[in-house]
Parts: sequence; C-alpha cells; structure tokens
Amino acid sequence: MSLGLSVPAHTDSRIRVPFGEKSLDATLSLPGAPRGVPYGVILTHGAGGDMNFPQLVALANYLASHGLLCLRFTCKGLNLGYRTKAYGAVLAYLKSNEEHKVAGVFLAGRSMGSRAAASLIRMACEQDDGFVQGLICLSYPLHPPKARSKLRDEDLLQITKPALFISGSMDEMCDRALMMNVVSKIKAPVKIHWIENANHGLTTKGKTLDDMLAEINEQTLLWIQQILKLQKG
Repeated sequence: MSLGLSVPAHTDSRIRVPFGEKSLDATLSLPGAPRGVPYGVILTHGAGGDMNFPQLVALANYLASHGLLCLRFTCKGLNLGYRTKAYGAVLAYLKSNEEHKVAGVFLAGRSMGSRAAASLIRMACEQDDGFVQGLICLSYPLHPPKARSKLRDEDLLQITKPALFISGSMDEMCDRALMMNVVSKIKAPVKIHWIENANHGLTTKGKTLDDMLAEINEQTLLWIQQILKLQKG
C-alpha cells in the first residue's frame, strides 16, 4: 500500500447485510489487485445522512484503491444501542463472508457512527477479539454542543486497541483540551490528527473540499499502515 500518486482501480458492489428480520443497505469497495488476504475497514455515517456521505465515499474509494476492502453501510436512527447492534451485524457479516475474506478489520465511523464503532470495539476488547484491529473516528462527538460537562467518553476509556481520531480544532462537539485529556487516559496507542480551524463537518475557510478529503484519506491510510506494520513486527 502506497501513498503515491498512482491509484489502482477498485470495484464497488451494492449488498444487503442481514440484521435481524431486516437488512442494511451497504456497499463493498474491493481492491483491484489485492496481495493475499486484505484487511478491511467498516465505515458508517453520523446521525444524519447515509453511507453516501462524501467523506465516507472518498475514504472508502481511497483505501480500496490502496489494497484495503471497505464496507460502508447505512443505519438510520438516533438510538446508540440500535446503531451499535447494527454495526455488530455488519462485523459478523464480514467475519463470516467466504467470498471476500479479510485478515482483520478496523471499525470506523463519522460523528454518531464513530460512537457506535467505539461501543462495538469496547466489546471486542473485552472479548479479546483478535479480528478487530483498531478504531477510526472522524469527528467524534465528545459532548453535545454547548454542554462540555456531558462527556461521551465511557467507551473510549475502556478500549485497549489502537485508535485514530480525526477532528476539527474548532469542532463545537469536541473541545480540543477536553479531548486531549480523555485521550491521555486511554490505555492503548492513540493518535489524534487535528484539522486546523475545521468545524464538526470538517470544513474550514481556505481549504477546498478536495483538500480536506485528501488530508483525511492520507492520514487514515498512513495510520492503518503503521498499525499493521507494528502488529506484524
């Protein structure tokens, strides 16, 4: 996997992931020419929108073009427990998928989706699930707007697997100082990448959408490469 300018082809396919008596709309982004069994990344959206949110589409395409299988899915609803169960169904689907095997998976999400990913990885840590490699949070909503005392850190403080946080330095739902304090208490390798002057949507004056997406994509891939290299020794 390289951060070079050349981007190998990848393919997308729409799928349905079983979830109880329902199913979840999802898209698999497959590496064009994977070397051996690839690693995977699961991505999901925030409280609004769906799996076609531009940041998720761009990230999935970029990672798949650099050798990683990506599965992004839609789960409507504002109940965190429900969202976490849906995420768990997607993880189970990828674990048991015989057609597209992966060596392990990173759990990723944006905003509320990252809370669901954090909740699920906490369970994976408690169960010592070696299939789950780490956590990727885009705009983790550490607290509600204008309510910095109501921290949503209970799952983060229990994780023991590597984590990456990409947040805007002016995110109204993730005070920088509070986030740094939470991260200092996490008993796992953690990296925070701050996008200067960006808000919760990771947009900022003076930076184009393409520039912002490129920064997210490159930082995420670089971190995944570093984690996999460390794990392989």
